Amino acid sequence: MRDDGHASGPAAPENPHEGPGLPAVPGDPDAPAFPEDPGAPARMPPSGRNGRRRPRTGTEPVTARSALRLRKLLAVIYTPVFLAGAVLFAIWASRSDAGSTPSSGALGAIAIVCAVLSLLALTDLMVVEHRIRRERDGRG
Repeated sequence: MRDDGHASGPAAPENPHEGPGLPAVPGDPDAPAFPEDPGAPARMPPSGRNGRRRPRTGTEPVTARSALRLRKLLAVIYTPVFLAGAVLFAIWASRSDAGSTPSSGALGAIAIVCAVLSLLALTDLMVVEHRIRRERDGRG
C-alpha cells in the first residue's frame, strides 16, 4: 500500500497497447524487431526464388507427388476430346447464320476454349511422360 491508502500496482505501460502478455502495436518504433519469447517459433524468411522454404507443419510426406499414372490417363482421354470439341465447334460456328442461336461468336469462343484446354492437356501429358521416364531411369 502507498502512503495515501491506495493500493499500489504495476506502473501503467507507456504504450497503452502493450502490457503483460500483449504484443506491441505493429509499426511501433520502440517495439523489438523480433520478440525474445523463448516459446515463440523461430521466424523464417519468406519463401521465394532464393530457395528458402518454410518449415514443415503438416504430416504430408517430404517427397509428396501427384498420381502420375492417373494424370497420364486423364490427359490421354481429354486431349482428343477437347481437340474434337474445338474442331466441331469451329465447324458449327463457320456454318451458322447471322440470326442463328447460338451465335457464331459464342461458338467460336467455345472452340477457342476447347483448343486451349486441349493444349493444356497435351502439355500435361508431355510433363507426366517426362517425369515417369525420369523416375524409371532413377534420376528422380
